[in-house]
Amino acid sequence: MRKLLFESLFATPLTEAPPTPDDAAAAELAALLGERAQRRLGRSLSIREVDAGSCNGCELEIHALNNAYYDVERFGLRFVASPRHADVLLVTGPVTHNMRDALKLTYDATPGPKWVVACGDCSKDGGCFAGSYAVTGGVSSVLPVDLHIPGCPPKPLQILRGLLALIDSVAERKVGR
Repeated sequence: MRKLLFESLFATPLTEAPPTPDDAAAAELAALLGERAQRRLGRSLSIREVDAGSCNGCELEIHALNNAYYDVERFGLRFVASPRHADVLLVTGPVTHNMRDALKLTYDATPGPKWVVACGDCSKDGGCFAGSYAVTGGVSSVLPVDLHIPGCPPKPLQILRGLLALIDSVAERKVGR
C-alpha cells in the first residue's frame, strides 16, 4: 500500500493536453459573429439549444462555447433558457419519437424571425441511430432547417462558423428581396 502511495505522489497526471486552436482566430470569429448579429438584428444573438435525442457529444462542444476558453457571451452571443427569448434553435441529435412533439412545441414558442440550425451528423439524417425504432429521423423531418453544421461532433469553431454563415445568409436573403 505504501508503495502505491509513493508512486501516485510522484507520477505525472494522466490527462490530455488542452486543445490548441488559434486563440486569435477564435476571438476574431466570435467577435465578427457578434458584430454581424448586432448589425442584422440590432441586438445580441440568442440561442436556445435543444437536445432531441443525441449522445451528448455535440452538447459538450456547444457547452465549450460558454466556458472560459471561448467565452462567446462577451461577443454578444448568448444561450437562453426559454425558446420565447431565442432567435436560433440549435438542435442536436436525431429526433426521437419522445422528443418530436416537444421539439414542435419549442419551435412554435420561438418568436419570429426564427432560424433552426441542425448541429452534428445525427441531426441531419439520424446518423448512426438512423433506422432505430425510437428515432423519427433528422431534424428536417420535423422542422424546417435553415442550416446544417456537419461533424460528429462539430468543434466549437465549426459551430461559430456555421452561425456566422447563418447570419450572412439571412442578410443576403434580405438584400435579394
